[in-house]
Amino acid sequence: MSKYSIGIDFGTLSGRATVVDIATGDEIATSVCEYKHGVMSKTFLNGVSLPPDYALQHPQDYIDVLCFVLKECIDIANISTDDVVGIGVDFTASTILPVAEDGTPLCFFDEYKENPHAYAKLWKHHAAQKEADEINNLAKKTGAKWLSRYGGTISSEWLFPKVLQILREDKSVYDDTSRFIEAGDWIVWYLTGEETHSICTTGFKAIWNEENGYPDKDFLSQLAPEFVDIIGTKISTNITKLSAPAGYITGKVAELTGLKEGTPVMPAFIDAHAALPALGIVASGELLMIIGTSTCHIMLGNKEVNIPGISGCVKDGIIDGMYAYEAGQSCVGDSFDWFVKNCVPKSYFEEADKLGMNIHKYLRNKAKLLPPGSNGLLALDWWNGNRTPYVNGDLTGMIVGLDIHTLPEEIYRALIEATAYGTKRIIEIYEENGIKIEKLYAAGGIAEKDELLMQIYADVTEREIYISGTSQACAY
Repeated sequence: MSKYSIGIDFGTLSGRATVVDIATGDEIATSVCEYKHGVMSKTFLNGVSLPPDYALQHPQDYIDVLCFVLKECIDIANISTDDVVGIGVDFTASTILPVAEDGTPLCFFDEYKENPHAYAKLWKHHAAQKEADEINNLAKKTGAKWLSRYGGTISSEWLFPKVLQILREDKSVYDDTSRFIEAGDWIVWYLTGEETHSICTTGFKAIWNEENGYPDKDFLSQLAPEFVDIIGTKISTNITKLSAPAGYITGKVAELTGLKEGTPVMPAFIDAHAALPALGIVASGELLMIIGTSTCHIMLGNKEVNIPGISGCVKDGIIDGMYAYEAGQSCVGDSFDWFVKNCVPKSYFEEADKLGMNIHKYLRNKAKLLPPGSNGLLALDWWNGNRTPYVNGDLTGMIVGLDIHTLPEEIYRALIEATAYGTKRIIEIYEENGIKIEKLYAAGGIAEKDELLMQIYADVTEREIYISGTSQACAY
């Protein structure tokens, strides 16, 4: 009798699940479901305008997607849940959710339904840049040793800047929050009834490591007096490694999803990190690019090296006994999406419809006919700030060389080239600091379907790129 595992991947715009035969590695069913409320960046649920750089989500979407994709996957696979040996969960991070003592999101309570700070702050919520600057300045002033593990600068995307923003802008939400938690850890709590905090999410996004824990009480109290006792209260010290179950499916969740009560659930992975062991990348010197709305550049090493501008180095953060490294670009697929929504003429959409293809494929087909450099355009890929090496959400992108003859496909190609050069710079940063890249891999939806982009990346980096054999690498 075959046995199966199910991986659930919560991304920026949707969630997906994959059923895998653990004996053969075959994917036998996949389900994808978009979040009903999407990303709230311009307007809130009630139609009120949000401040600049906001990116919020509704946690009810996570529950709805979870139930839908699990049921559909099990139905498509036509398997007995008695044969499902385990559930894995990953989540785009750092996505921070304020919850009550029992794990209920604050936004589920009537008094907070109209309050944006009570909702999930998605990874690309960059409105806490001022708070990130304060943390970085204080860390440099006090000589905080942990700063070097994170490339010398922490990001506005992470837990502490977002929590500090909530404290500064809405103390009632801060006071009424029992726990600030990564959405991935919250989903595991929902599935199991047990609150755990993964070494992956905590090590990379909450300035924690096994040897020293979180930043010390003196540092936190200088940052804000209210932070003096935040560790162990509003921020948990219950950190779990990835090599043992976080808990087991509850009876309530079994009824909602069709899973069997008691099925083991692993601790939460950060989405991009989950793809590394899934694709068999378990040695040092192998860099994986997860290319989607943003790109993460993940790899493993046998030792800890401080690398300027990276997002972090965490022992046991992906595989026990090895150091996991993360760098990244804040805006890749999002920049292509911005362009087609705002800059492509109606005639291009009409022609794409006639040819039966989506607008991205239509633009790619036109862009691949352009010789490199022929349009004279140069673009910078900081459309949603810069993650590596400058770690600044306030930085902006640009295009140089536009004139009245510039065509949409020329700009589209320039944007692709910009992201390729961003990746090239990240590879250079790794290697300049003693970590040799022997092999380059790519996964994610864009890597699977965009041959032009992958060819440009290969040309710019001057390397062979190995493409994953699945379009659902993180879930897999």
